[in-house]
Amino acid sequence: MKKVAIGFFIFLALLLVAAVLVPVIFKDKIKLALDQQISESINAQVLYETDDVSLSLLRDFPNLSLGVENLTVVGVDSFATDTLARIPSFQMGLNLLSAFGDELKVNSITLEEPVIRLLVLKSGKANWDIMKEDTTAAAETDTTASDFNMAIKGWQVNNGTIYYDDLSIPFGFAAYNVQHSGSGDFEKDVFDMKSNTTAERFVMTYDGTNYLENARLDADVTMAMDLNQSLYTFKDNNIRINEFPFKFDGTILMPDEAIDFDLTFSATGTDFRNVLSVVPGMYTEEFENIKTEGKLSFDGYFKGRMIDTLMPGYGVDLKVMEGFFKYPDLPEAARNINVDMSVASEDGTPQNTNINIRQFHMDLGKNPIDARVVINGLETMQVDGNVKANVDLAELTKVYPVEGMTLRGLLKVDADAKGTYSETSMPVIDADLNLTNGYIKSKDFPAPIQNLNMVTNVRNTTGNTDDTRINIERFNMSLDGEPLEGRMLITGIDKPAFDGRIKGILDLTKLTKIFPQEGMTVAGRINADVTAKGKLSDIEAEKYNNVTANGTMAIHNLSYVSTDMPQGIKIAKANATFNNERVNLQNMSGHLGKSDFQASGTVSNYIGYALADDQPLRGSFNLNSNVFDVNEWMVDDEGAPADESTEGVVEVPANLDLALNIDAKQVLYSNLKLSNVNGQVQVKDQVAKLNKVTFNTLGGTFATSGSYSTQNLQKPLFDMKLDIQNLGFKEAFNSFNTVQAFAPIAALLDGKFSTNFAFAGELGQDMVPVFQTLDGKGVIKVLRAAVRDVPVVEKISNLTNLQELQSFVIENKMIDAQIVDGKLVVKPFNLSIGDINMSVGGSTAASGNMDFTTALNVPTGKVGQQLGSRLAGILGENQNLVNTERVTLNLSVGGTFKDPKVALAGGSVKEKAADVVESVVQEKLNVVKQQADARKQQLQDSVNAEVDRRKQELERKAQEELQKKRQEAEQQIQKQATDKVGGFLKQITKPKTTTPPDTTKNQQ
Repeated sequence: MKKVAIGFFIFLALLLVAAVLVPVIFKDKIKLALDQQISESINAQVLYETDDVSLSLLRDFPNLSLGVENLTVVGVDSFATDTLARIPSFQMGLNLLSAFGDELKVNSITLEEPVIRLLVLKSGKANWDIMKEDTTAAAETDTTASDFNMAIKGWQVNNGTIYYDDLSIPFGFAAYNVQHSGSGDFEKDVFDMKSNTTAERFVMTYDGTNYLENARLDADVTMAMDLNQSLYTFKDNNIRINEFPFKFDGTILMPDEAIDFDLTFSATGTDFRNVLSVVPGMYTEEFENIKTEGKLSFDGYFKGRMIDTLMPGYGVDLKVMEGFFKYPDLPEAARNINVDMSVASEDGTPQNTNINIRQFHMDLGKNPIDARVVINGLETMQVDGNVKANVDLAELTKVYPVEGMTLRGLLKVDADAKGTYSETSMPVIDADLNLTNGYIKSKDFPAPIQNLNMVTNVRNTTGNTDDTRINIERFNMSLDGEPLEGRMLITGIDKPAFDGRIKGILDLTKLTKIFPQEGMTVAGRINADVTAKGKLSDIEAEKYNNVTANGTMAIHNLSYVSTDMPQGIKIAKANATFNNERVNLQNMSGHLGKSDFQASGTVSNYIGYALADDQPLRGSFNLNSNVFDVNEWMVDDEGAPADESTEGVVEVPANLDLALNIDAKQVLYSNLKLSNVNGQVQVKDQVAKLNKVTFNTLGGTFATSGSYSTQNLQKPLFDMKLDIQNLGFKEAFNSFNTVQAFAPIAALLDGKFSTNFAFAGELGQDMVPVFQTLDGKGVIKVLRAAVRDVPVVEKISNLTNLQELQSFVIENKMIDAQIVDGKLVVKPFNLSIGDINMSVGGSTAASGNMDFTTALNVPTGKVGQQLGSRLAGILGENQNLVNTERVTLNLSVGGTFKDPKVALAGGSVKEKAADVVESVVQEKLNVVKQQADARKQQLQDSVNAEVDRRKQELERKAQEELQKKRQEAEQQIQKQATDKVGGFLKQITKPKTTTPPDTTKNQQ
């Protein structure tokens, strides 16, 4: 509380100080001054725009008014993604004359519609602790330190929202539509601070449970403030939650970092009605018409020091005497409500928290409920209690409104528990829960659940968790005339054994209308007769012969839609038979999203998969589909389904070991339509392996094998072998990112090609290969390619004056290529264009940069005069072009595909074109491979170093543990030896026992 108040006012002061230092008209300078003050004092991101800062004399005349609109404060480090405060409008009114002195006098501070989120981590670190330490304050001799002070008189919050979440307790609350005003003369050291706070909706949570929900808060508090001693004393105060009024007395002292509490609190009203208003579900619009009787007493304390892990002690006592309530429209009342309970903790820790419900009694109409429980400690609990209740559910609805539902039946609860509850132990328990002739009818569905009977017992006679026995001896019901019955016996908690059966018809459509499921819609019918008996330990050890399971199941028109799976699943029909090891699935048909499917096959380890988190579901399926849309099942990088405007990763499910034989007439993936998809997909360990999967698309035929892994969803990997036949160059460019990156020339080629290519690498979150990670090799066969209007070819033609190169056709040409370190390396290949022999080889990077060598062997007479002169200069006097029939031109090709750079790099009258290109390309390929090997070796060295470090760390810990055990063993031996020697010495020094003389013999 102290840090929040101080930090808040200092923050406002910094805004004000910077604002009054500069002229009003210079908004940029105001912004600069604010930014400087904030950076020096606030350890957070404070976001606002220059145009949203104002300083005015007219707005609050004669006061000076500082305003900041759309102010946002965002945390750093652990809170970098948390918004501490979002304030649409902040206004401060201050005394104009005080702006020229050493102390600013603030008349008012107003926050409009602020949203404030206060968060405490498990470590105790708070997101509002954003003030940097004032290093100048500690320097006594620092005369340059500012003497600036600020005096605040009033403040106001309009329509605010406050969230508080303390993960270290764990405790939280939320307050909505908060109106708050306060006043106090902070110019003085001792004064009274008055405040009024209301919240139209207040929620309080402890350990995940809402203890107050949709409550109304109203608090008038006056506190005596002694700023010199940091002592704050509660004076007149009245706090009301719904109709429950209470007050605080005592003091809060804040010496240094610690906070000392000495507080008591008590209810200021003594009517049972007051406490009834804070019971969850009771405070509704009808509450004012509820008739109540009875008295209550409520008081408690909160005393001690709070610092780091030290917490104050606390205690609460509540008593209700002869309580009574009755709804005006219901015939029966709840009577004889008597409660005597206390909660106390001497040091504020859960382990030393004691709960004692000495008495709880209530008559719901004619149905008594009694309970008594003592709990010592909330971590390792010592429990001693019992609950007894005999409730006619029809009588219950006559006392308490159950809106939209009709209930009947006799519910009997008789439970006793005594002993220790922890991870390894259970109290001795004997609990019976029986329901007879139950009836449930919802207004949303006309058919009721009838003949609902359940006999359940929970028993533990030893206190060991493995001796716990949960026995649902009998369960049966009828829903709209369709019966369902079952039984289940579970023994043990850690490694339970089970023996159960369920038989009948489960109509999910009707059931979920009676009991709606938030966030999901389920419909359909399941007709099942299944029995199962065994132990979870046998399932985990895959000893299925020790498990008995058999039965049948028929599914009709099952549908499932949820927030996590908005695409939905529909199963029109399916039949399954069970045995110990597998499920035989027959005649399954339905839709996954918009995709139809038909399936049959077998599933094994289904019990292990259902009961254990780390057990895989194994099986083999034949899967057929007319149209399957993969795009529906793509997810973004956070695992959420991708919408039409985004792309995402197709995740391979975990805990599956399946072989899918696929036969699909059409598959939609990204912008591709694949037809006649056939082959096998194996799914295991989040890796999908493709075995001879064939399909047709873009007019070509594809066959692929390989793998796709999402073991790291942020870095999915693939390894593919492709056999593509008769694919058009332009179709390939328009559909495949790899072709666009490495072979943009395909966009201008008319013709087709075939290829056998293998490559591997990493995929990005958009399912596009990360080109820098690719490696591969293969052969590309150009079936036919018409080359015209290609920029790089035009540049070569213009440089050499060879018009034949403007347009030509390539047919049946084999080209070897490799992808090395993210570059496509094309090995030299030869072309004959008229009487020109051409050889080409080089590389293209994913960035678009080219590095090719092209050699042209041409008749000497075709070499133009200008190029011939340059060539002669390169060749030198020893090689005369006049007497030479042919000459080889060595050209370097760089730049990009759209902006190529072509230059004459050399020539020869002796070397063949192929030899020139071969030597140059091989040299470049060697360099690329060396770079790739160096990168891989560096990565491997890093991995090896980490492995070695972990190995050494484990060895060190093992040695320390071994040394510790040796020392413990030596100490134990010494102790045993000492005990034996000591025992021996005691024996040899022990005085002999003598028999006293029989004096009776001497007496006569």
